[in-house]
Amino acid sequence: MRVLLIHADRFEYEVKEPTKMAEPMPDGQPKKHGFKEALVAFSTIESSDEDAEAIAEVASADLAEVFSKVKAERLVLYPYAHLSSDLASPELAVRVLKAVEAAVAGKGIEVHRSPFGWYKAFEIKCKGHPLSELSREFAAKKKVTREEVVEKISKSYLILTPEGEEHPIDLENPDSLKVLDKYPSLKSFVLSEEIGRTEGKEPPSIKAMQKLEMVDYEEASDRGHFRMFPKGHLVFSLLEKWAEQIAVERIGAIQIDTPILYDWSLPDIRSQGMSFHERHYTLKTEEKREFVLRFAGDFGLFRMMKGATLSYRNLPLRIYEFSKSFRLEQRGELTGLKRLRAFHMPDVHCFTKDLEDGWKEYILLYRNYSDLADATGVEYAVAFRIVKEFYDKYKQNLIELLRYSKKPALIEVLSEMKHYWAVKHEFQAIDAVGGAAQLSTVQLDVEDAERYGIVYTDADGKKKGCIICHSSIGSIERWIYALLEEALKHDKPALPFWLSPTEVRLVPVGAEFIPDCERMADSLDARVDIDDTDDKVGKKIRNAEMEWINMIVVVGEKERTSGMLPVRLRNGEQKMMTLQQLKDEVERLTKGYPKARLPLPRLLSKRPAFRG
Repeated sequence: MRVLLIHADRFEYEVKEPTKMAEPMPDGQPKKHGFKEALVAFSTIESSDEDAEAIAEVASADLAEVFSKVKAERLVLYPYAHLSSDLASPELAVRVLKAVEAAVAGKGIEVHRSPFGWYKAFEIKCKGHPLSELSREFAAKKKVTREEVVEKISKSYLILTPEGEEHPIDLENPDSLKVLDKYPSLKSFVLSEEIGRTEGKEPPSIKAMQKLEMVDYEEASDRGHFRMFPKGHLVFSLLEKWAEQIAVERIGAIQIDTPILYDWSLPDIRSQGMSFHERHYTLKTEEKREFVLRFAGDFGLFRMMKGATLSYRNLPLRIYEFSKSFRLEQRGELTGLKRLRAFHMPDVHCFTKDLEDGWKEYILLYRNYSDLADATGVEYAVAFRIVKEFYDKYKQNLIELLRYSKKPALIEVLSEMKHYWAVKHEFQAIDAVGGAAQLSTVQLDVEDAERYGIVYTDADGKKKGCIICHSSIGSIERWIYALLEEALKHDKPALPFWLSPTEVRLVPVGAEFIPDCERMADSLDARVDIDDTDDKVGKKIRNAEMEWINMIVVVGEKERTSGMLPVRLRNGEQKMMTLQQLKDEVERLTKGYPKARLPLPRLLSKRPAFRG
C-alpha cells in the first residue's frame, strides 16, 4: 500500500461518474464533501497487499502517529490509483481500504473514506509546513512461514518392511543407512530426494523424447510448455484413457470438469491457493480483475462440493477429474517432462463420513495405484509421511499396504501435523540417472472439509465435516518421463507393448509383398505399420530398432508360402509364429489395456518427418 499524505487547511471533492469498478454508494449519500484541518491520505492498494487486516494494522499505526504530530482534526482516506502500476483488484482494494478505515476509527480518529472507483473532482490547500507532505509505503508484518512452522516439528525416519520389521535410520549417519543396500530402489530415492547426494545429470529421456518424435520444446510458448507429436499424443491419450478406466471403472468415481481459471480476489480461492504454497500463474483482464490458473483440480471441486447437499447415505463419494494444471516453476527447476509448468493431473477425491471410512478409501486407492505402477514396469520406491499419533495407531494398515505392493517403504514420522493431512504416501519413480520423480500420491485429509464448508448431514440430523482422501494417479507427462527413463536403463530400450506407438512393424522384402503385409495388418488387432520405403531390408530393421518397435516381421516369398512368420522381439529373440499365434500373442500383451489407432499413416512412405 502506497500513500501520499497532505496536511490540508481545506480539502473538497465531488463525486462525478462511476467507472466499471465503482463500489456502490448508499442512497442519499451526498456527492460533495468538504473538510478543514484534514490529513488527506491519497492511497494506492497494490496486488501484494493480500492480507487486508495485516496491512490495516501497520498502516493505521503509522497514520495515527502522523495525525498526532501534525495535530490534524480528521483523516480522509482517498483512493488514488496513480502511485503504483501494480494495482490490486477492485475487490481487494476496497477490502483493504475498509480495513484501514476501521482500524483508524478504532484509534479514536474521525475518518472519512471516499468511495472507490468513481471519477471525482477535488481541490486542496496544503499547509506548507515540514510535515505537510509525506509519502509512505506499507507492507504486512512478516507472518510465520510454513518453513518456520515446519522447523518446530521434529521428525524421525525408519524403514518399514512388508514383514513388519522396523529399521530406524539417521539421514546424517551413513552407517545407519546400510540397511538400504538390500533395497536398491529405496536407496536411490533416499539418496536423491532425502539426502540430496545424487549428482544432478540431464535425464536421457529429454533427448529420447525428441529423437523418437514424441515430445519437444515449444519455443513460441513459455518455458516448461511442450508440443506433442502424433506418437507422443498417442502415448498421452492411452495413459489418459487408462487413468479414467482405473478411476471410473475400478474405483467407481463419478467424473466432473471444472474451469482452469479462478478469481484470485475471492477469499476461498486465495486461501486455498496460499495453502498449497505453490508458484502461481496469474493474469489480469481488461476489467483489472486478477485471475489465477489452477495448479490442481481442488479449486473447482471444492467449490462444487461446498454447494452440494450431502447425506451420510451418499458417502463414500468418489469424484474423478482430468485437470490441466499450471505451476510457475523456476527456470532452473524445469527438467524435460519431469518438472514443467503445464501438465495434466488425473485426480480422484474420496469424501467419507469418518476416519475409519477414510482409511478404507485410502487402502482402495493405494492398491489400484500400485497395480498401475506395476503394470507399466516402472521402477519405483514407496515413501510415507505420517504423524506419530497415527503411526502408532495405524502401523498395521501401512504393513498391509506394503505387503500388497511387495515393497519396503521409507517412513517419515512427524511429531505433529504440519499440513492438512495426517498421513500420505508417494510412489517415487527412479530414473536412469538415479534421481526420483513423484508419480501417484494419496493424502488422508482430516482438516480441510470444514474449512471449505464441505459438510454432510449425519443420521442424527447434524451437519458434520467430511474426511477427504486427496489423490492423484500422477501427471500424464511425468508418467511418460518415467516410462522413457525406465526404458533407457536397458541395452535395448522399449515401451510397454500396449503403449508403443507402433506395436508391430511389417517389413516387406520387395514391393510385391506390400499387399501381403496390408492383409496381415488388417487382420491384426494392433497398431501395425509397413515399411514400404526403398531402403534395404537390413536398414529397415535397424530403423525399426531405433524406433523401439517391439515386434518386427520380415515378409517375403518364404513367409508367403510357408505361413510361418519370423517375429523379431525387442529383446533380440526371434520366434517363428503363424499369423494366428501372432494374433494370440498380441491379444495377450494388450488384454485389459485401452486401445487406440495407429497415430500416423500405415505406410512409412506417407509419413512426414517432424524433426528433420
